[in-house]
Amino acid sequence: MLDASDGEKLERWGRYTLIRPDPQVIWKTEKSDLWDRADARYIRSSSGGGQWRQRSLPGNGWQVSYGELRFRIQPTGFKHTGLFPEQAVNWDWMAARIRGAGRPVRVLNLFAYTGAATLACAAAGAEVCHVDASKGMVGWARENAALSHLADKPVRWIVDDCKKFVERELRRGNRYDAIVMDPPSYGRGPGGEVWKLEDAVYDLVTLCAGLLSEEAIFFLLNSYTTGLSASVMRYILGVCIARERGGAVTADEIGLPVTAGGLELPCGSTAIWERRSHSKTNEGD
Repeated sequence: MLDASDGEKLERWGRYTLIRPDPQVIWKTEKSDLWDRADARYIRSSSGGGQWRQRSLPGNGWQVSYGELRFRIQPTGFKHTGLFPEQAVNWDWMAARIRGAGRPVRVLNLFAYTGAATLACAAAGAEVCHVDASKGMVGWARENAALSHLADKPVRWIVDDCKKFVERELRRGNRYDAIVMDPPSYGRGPGGEVWKLEDAVYDLVTLCAGLLSEEAIFFLLNSYTTGLSASVMRYILGVCIARERGGAVTADEIGLPVTAGGLELPCGSTAIWERRSHSKTNEGD
């Protein structure tokens, strides 16, 4: 994140710089000439959506790396690039918990998008079930797995509605040692039904809690919805999981440091339930 001002953020993705809108950037600090040299800018349309105005971006995308993980970046028609880099703190946290478990760990990754969390968990030694309703996104995730030399890891790639998949897993009696949920703020299901995170998240977390194994190590919930605060998500995990299983629940904003300002741009929130044995420092929570 090079800079952020007046409703936009200036980012460097590998060798290319992009300007994208961000409603949280309500300050109007001075912009340097770096903004004028950006390779592409996403312009919102008054009728919805938007388009990229670009100078020179490769048509089939390009690659960036995080540690040993590699990802294809491809600007899309809805302003995304195929990766949420602020989630790196969660990739590292999950990988550390999986490595520290000292036993095989089964992870369920719901709304798994292009697979960054899946790859982080698989690289740490977990068996992962990757679920997303978009066939294209699951294909992109498999491509990222190949780029990261993780194609031979034990990952199930599932194209399905996440809620329906969870319901079938409950009927089948399958259980997981860790669950990651990264749901969209708003969308439509395969049957045209409207998905609104604030309305759906509690019931879905309740369902997913039934998939946790007796020795489950964590449940991680992300939100990019400004109306769903970290404290609300912490309460949901406390009611749905910690009340029965004990352990600790923590929650906070996540964000990215902005080079020009020396501050951080908030990019959403994460709430985490984890077993007591992995959270001794939080025993007062």
